[in-house]
Amino acid sequence: MKIALCNEVLKDLPFAGQCRAAAALGYDGLEVAPFTLADDPMEISDAQAREFGRMAQGHGLEISGLHWLLVAPAGLSIVSADAALRQRSTAVMQRLVELCALMGGRYLVHGSPRQRSVPPGESREAALERARACLAAAAQAAAQCGIVYCIEPLSRVETDLVNTVAEAVELVQTIDSPAFRTMIDCSAAGQVELEDIPTLMRRWMPTGHIAHVQVNDPNRRGPGQGGMRFAPILAALREMQAAGHYDGIVAVEPFDYVPDGMGAAARAIGYLRGIEEDATHD
Repeated sequence: MKIALCNEVLKDLPFAGQCRAAAALGYDGLEVAPFTLADDPMEISDAQAREFGRMAQGHGLEISGLHWLLVAPAGLSIVSADAALRQRSTAVMQRLVELCALMGGRYLVHGSPRQRSVPPGESREAALERARACLAAAAQAAAQCGIVYCIEPLSRVETDLVNTVAEAVELVQTIDSPAFRTMIDCSAAGQVELEDIPTLMRRWMPTGHIAHVQVNDPNRRGPGQGGMRFAPILAALREMQAAGHYDGIVAVEPFDYVPDGMGAAARAIGYLRGIEEDATHD
């Protein structure tokens, strides 16, 4: 199973140092937050994007995809009543699709909870309709680049728009593009879903709507640093892979770094590889 590290975990290092550290720890790739590469990711040129990809490859890694998409530039929204702001936000999403492809990535994860939460005084239906139009435009760009744009279900603590996989799948079906899918974030799903993660995977992965998985605990630390058991989750993933229902990478995405970024990254990969090794001996 290929495992990527979300690069903001090592944000105190330059990108080359992140690649070196991730490779040394045993990761297969980096899932990149664009704001870690530039204060304004829109200023990243095509040549610079390709160089980031080459840098990762030089350390034996891939840039698997992008996430935390709308953190920078500041002030973006896909639900605002301001049409000009939504248009600007859509343009950022489309450019990030291009940058992802140039770096060699295969997917983008659209979390960005603050930039999609229902504005005060607005209805959820109106906000969702505006978000749908922006996401459909991003999906069109992803289709042109041969990659996948994923809407991420997030907990209700983070946002009030698209919280469950079922809600995300409904949006995926409405947009109806092979380049627009959804994903499972274990931390968010552990807080919101009524089913456990393995059951959730077995329910939704055969539909083809799940393109990505992020592993983290509901306490927002890395896998193995909380109460969620990941051995059954990895077993379900292997089962879905063997059945041809999932061919993506798994990304480690803690938010609370204990004892620090490097320690959290090392703990996570050791824990996950240990589960894999135990599974091969069963």
